[in-house]
Amino acid sequence: MSTLTQARPAVGHGAPTRLLSLPLALTFLAEFTSLTSFFLLLSVMPMLAAAAGASSSGAGLITGSLLLGTVAAEAAAATGIRRLGYRAMLAAGAVLLGAPALALLPREPQAVMMSVSFLRGFGFGLCGVTTGALIATLLPPGRRGEGLGLLGIVSGVPAVVALPAGVWLAGHQLAAAVAAMAAVAGLLPLTMIRWLPRRGEARSTPAARTRRAPGAALRLPLTFAACTIAAGVVDSFLPLAQGVPSSLCSAALLVQAITATLSRWQAGRHGDRYGHARLLIPALIVAALGMAAMIWLASPVLVFASMVLFGAGFGVIENATLALLIEQLPEAKASARWNLAYDAGYGVGPAVFGLFAARIGYPVAFALTGSLVLAVLPAALRERKVVAGTARPV
Repeated sequence: MSTLTQARPAVGHGAPTRLLSLPLALTFLAEFTSLTSFFLLLSVMPMLAAAAGASSSGAGLITGSLLLGTVAAEAAAATGIRRLGYRAMLAAGAVLLGAPALALLPREPQAVMMSVSFLRGFGFGLCGVTTGALIATLLPPGRRGEGLGLLGIVSGVPAVVALPAGVWLAGHQLAAAVAAMAAVAGLLPLTMIRWLPRRGEARSTPAARTRRAPGAALRLPLTFAACTIAAGVVDSFLPLAQGVPSSLCSAALLVQAITATLSRWQAGRHGDRYGHARLLIPALIVAALGMAAMIWLASPVLVFASMVLFGAGFGVIENATLALLIEQLPEAKASARWNLAYDAGYGVGPAVFGLFAARIGYPVAFALTGSLVLAVLPAALRERKVVAGTARPV
């Protein structure tokens, strides 16, 4: 039996199951390159649209088209994986993510840029769901949380490096080079496909999966979406808040990203040992406290503290919700629902926040966003009780 399909042995019963294999390492690499392609142009495309004469609302439609394509792909990806398999879906996603970037080399009208954004978003959505499902399939069950934590590190680096690098290069008249780099990075998964499985191996359905009532798996996406709404609000509006210098904002957002990545990794290791459902409630409380602390934006110390708290809670929620979804659902459906909750929440949050922040002020609006995180505590508590009720002693 392959080491990839064995549960992690108990302490004192031999060496732990090997975590990495060639297919898993290549899937991690495919995730890394697709995210690099995505983040290289995330902020550059609105810049190009503005340079071509688009208004601020027109530039915003570029990002909106990108997220619309992403969400549309995530809604359809699980069905595509079931019918066509992993290789075909990853290949389609890589082509749609990478190839359209080449259309940005010349100056193009806004309609073309919106079409490019939608196609790239659709390709990114296919890549994200497919790599997520592949990783869930290839990870040994006893170390799944740890492996998903490692995925958090792999997926966190492009956001920290590729996003500012793309903006810097575009600001130095190298937008064409950024587009070419995004195209190459997006197409790179095509070189790895031959070593990946075509379809998931047949596995026994976890006991917890068979005992869930219809619709129960919606609790976890809703819990995660409440946190991604807050994450989108922080990333979009902290730079716009009065009294927060740009240098402080950049440093605080970097601290948040690093904290979230590290806490996600640690949450995976802890969840494998003691259960992922136990982490939901503490993580939600910590994330909500981080948002509440932003009511004191005039204090640099509290701004940093709020970002550390929110990043820590968000990273734990990221890992715990994905691990629990994989225990409840087939891998493709679990990955699709998790990714859909991520991107839908990240897009809806800023859109709604902007409607009332100008009236009540940014500090109060940030704090109220934290109350939204607390609002899903009953769902997290219910999830913990259900998991505890379905657990069986080994």
